[in-house]
Amino acid sequence: MASITTKELEEALSAKLMTNFGKAADEATDGEMMRASALVLRDMMALREVETRKKTRQNKKKQVHYLSMEFLIGRSLMKNAYNLDLLPQLKEALEHLGFKAGDIFEMEPDAALGNGGLGRLAACYLDSMTTLEIPATGYSICYELGLFKQKIVEGQQVELPDHWKDLGAAWLLPKPAEAQMVSFGGTVREFWADGHLHTVNENATTIQAIPYDMEIAGYGTGHVNVLRLWDPRPTKAIDMSLFGQGEYLKAAEEETMAETIAKVLYPDDNHIEGKSLRLKQQYFFVSATIQSITAKHLDTYGTLKNFHEKNVIQINDTHPTLVIPELMRVLIDDTGMNWDDAWYITTHAVAYTNHTVLAEALERWPQTLMERRLPRIWQIIQEISNRWQKRVESFYHDPAKTKEMAIIWDGQVRMANLCIAGGMAVNGVSALHSDILRNDVFKDACAMEPTKFQNVTNGIDHRRWLSEINPGLDGLIKELTGGDAYLSDASVLQKLDAYADDQTVLNRLAEIKRKNKEALAVHAKRSRGVILNPDAIFDVQAKRLHEYKRQLLNVLHIIALYQKLRDDPNAITQPHTFLFGAKAAPGYEVAKRIIRLINSLADQIENDPVCKDKLQVVFLENYRVSLAEVLMPASEVSQQ
Repeated sequence: MASITTKELEEALSAKLMTNFGKAADEATDGEMMRASALVLRDMMALREVETRKKTRQNKKKQVHYLSMEFLIGRSLMKNAYNLDLLPQLKEALEHLGFKAGDIFEMEPDAALGNGGLGRLAACYLDSMTTLEIPATGYSICYELGLFKQKIVEGQQVELPDHWKDLGAAWLLPKPAEAQMVSFGGTVREFWADGHLHTVNENATTIQAIPYDMEIAGYGTGHVNVLRLWDPRPTKAIDMSLFGQGEYLKAAEEETMAETIAKVLYPDDNHIEGKSLRLKQQYFFVSATIQSITAKHLDTYGTLKNFHEKNVIQINDTHPTLVIPELMRVLIDDTGMNWDDAWYITTHAVAYTNHTVLAEALERWPQTLMERRLPRIWQIIQEISNRWQKRVESFYHDPAKTKEMAIIWDGQVRMANLCIAGGMAVNGVSALHSDILRNDVFKDACAMEPTKFQNVTNGIDHRRWLSEINPGLDGLIKELTGGDAYLSDASVLQKLDAYADDQTVLNRLAEIKRKNKEALAVHAKRSRGVILNPDAIFDVQAKRLHEYKRQLLNVLHIIALYQKLRDDPNAITQPHTFLFGAKAAPGYEVAKRIIRLINSLADQIENDPVCKDKLQVVFLENYRVSLAEVLMPASEVSQQ
């Protein structure tokens, strides 16, 4: 790939400012320059993505389709510039045009498309697959507000809308010509014709799904993959007759209902309306995705009989489980395939990544809701359930096992069991996790189909989480390993074992950590007015706020330390700072009370003279990827 000079990039940025914003560089705001920078890089990646897609089609390569309710990708400007090998040139071009590169990078909002580790795993996989030149596409919803922007007011979490698209939409490439139609509700009518049973869903509400593509650049390669985000639109934007009668709200009701699907990530489901919205979200993006994938496959091969040979659909947790009955629906209803052939293709194309070992956290849906909202899908799930249950009964002859492994039971649809029945593989994200699935959570299913249960250890995108955000450590590693080969081949990091007892290297490592802690202290003072002591041990627990994540256990530990310090002021010899970062789901009252407890404890310790320069607790507001990028390099103890 030919390298782009600073001058060429400077000219491209100036041209983009004029054509998109009607401004010269000396007139543009930081926000306009950020968007212009994104548009320039997006254009470069779009050209490469066309070539990638062309090669994939010509060579008829197998493709990965990664479905996830969230992709926690963070900011994209620095990441894409880094992967395109343009970061130094972009920084210089921005400076030459009169802007501070750091301010422009900081201007970009985190894309509000995810929340926790599940979403970050999805983002890391997309980056890695692209770098490895694996043809892959991610699929999710184009959320308008994401989860929420967290503010801490008087120690309590307050949720605010996260308007990330004001600037972040510059990365989105609309593809209205590839829109799909998704249907909800209605009634199912069946009739025989041409020797086949035909199924028609009548009187359904149809919503249009518009794809917005976010280009994903690989590191050191011209390969570009895509994150496809589906945006819901009404098929009839407004009822003009009602509008003319002055019934303005009712006239726009269909438009409002459609847009609600993409309004927020994980709407509160403590009530039936919330459950219904979540189910609609899941089916909306799954149905649009399957229709898109199968249409492109048909365009290339002219048949779906080899679909499983050319596509693998990876579902990230149970949220996209409806991909299984939806693929069956397309194969049977749209192409006239018989059940057995459709089931063979489906069970050889879909794989499931599990994210929880808590039985009570495994997703379940009320049968009545599924029947009402997705009548045809409900019919297919019933058939899958009946056939699966017969297999279980013939294998175990044990009613207790049948009950445990059933897909439909006691008025509920169990999504994890549907994944196991309809998938070709089930994996945990670490060896320990996968062992628990095999030996505990899904042990009966594993005994029945042992080869289906696998392990895929959850790695990270080490370019972002090491090289980009920790340049000091990156420089040391390159020096010790003889270059930058580790960026493309993480196994090179094994060379560092030779320096485990090298005091000179360990001292340099300590210096790098110290500088990273000082950088975090500057960030904390600027963003929260909090004074951190870089000489303290930075003890970090940053993740979703949930009872099983054990933040409360950590708080109890801190309280015990505090009481010990009150009894003996000399009990702590080295300063210790506990740093928390977490969002609690808006309807999760226990988690929100834990946040209040953390902040109350922080305030108590802050105002106790005994704790000065010895013990500190800090809750970092609005935890997200960009905050993690400052926090992780400074972390010394990671509370997992």
